[in-house]
Amino acid sequence: MGRPLRIEYPGALYHITSRGNEKREIFLDDHDRGKFLEILKDYHERYGILIHSYVLMNNHYHLVLETPKGNLLKAMHGINGGYTGYFNRRYGRAGHLFQGRYKGILVEKDAYLLELSRYIHLNPVRAGTVETPELYEWSSYPAYIGMQKEKSWMEYSWVLSRFGRDEGMARRNYKEYVEEGLEGKIETPLKDLYARVILGGKEFREDIRRLLKRQKISDEIIEKKGFTENRAPEEIIKEVAKTLGIKEGEVLNRGKNEEGRKIAIYLIQRYSGLSNKEIGEIFGGIHYSSISKISMRLKEQMARDKNLHRLVKRVESNVKTRHI
Repeated sequence: MGRPLRIEYPGALYHITSRGNEKREIFLDDHDRGKFLEILKDYHERYGILIHSYVLMNNHYHLVLETPKGNLLKAMHGINGGYTGYFNRRYGRAGHLFQGRYKGILVEKDAYLLELSRYIHLNPVRAGTVETPELYEWSSYPAYIGMQKEKSWMEYSWVLSRFGRDEGMARRNYKEYVEEGLEGKIETPLKDLYARVILGGKEFREDIRRLLKRQKISDEIIEKKGFTENRAPEEIIKEVAKTLGIKEGEVLNRGKNEEGRKIAIYLIQRYSGLSNKEIGEIFGGIHYSSISKISMRLKEQMARDKNLHRLVKRVESNVKTRHI
């Protein structure tokens, strides 16, 4: 299995997710959850990390944390390792508790922190655990809106400052902002994910690309393709049309040439660096969630159909090596 890319620098902000091995529960009771929060407090003090939001579900957790010292790897090794040690001792078990490595997404703070905070705080509602987010005790949300005492190691101020100077008004405004998500009309901010590890706009992505330019990215890094030279979607569509002997319009338009359309979507997702939402817009407004499904289905078809596999690989080779 490939290793995930870790991007560290002072002041970096991350959305962290870690799940139980084989989807098993990592919190069996409230004592476990309390212990995990104690560990977060310890590593806040030990490494100076800032925790903006959290939610502890039964088999996974979400964190939004900031690293003023650029020390994510050390902090997360301590948090997950410390909790695994506690859990194994308490329940007389050995071995891994978490499913592989944690998932860490680098986030553009000004553009996405508010959306991520809302997304995380609504997690218990999406899971059907509670009807409204303030009813879930093991989340940073109740303290955000004044229903719980604030924790000394939590960083509430940045988010609340965006909702007003008066503390009471800011809490009420933030509550209204989060509750907008209960109406089901707000999409996940993760739809804009780039190269599987970056959530930010074009300038932010270019800043990170420049940061990594002098670093050798191992072939084992599963997101490596996202930091290689990108192909414009127009170039990929042109190459698909050329290889299949069809017009470019047939690739773009639904119902004209579905095979070419699927191949183009698959390769644009792999080699353009665009988000699924951006790809969907190119192809006439396909929902971002459908882009991944189309790519997955094509891969499944390629596994069954050798001729299709050879065709896709031929187009892919041309996309990667030719100046189209």
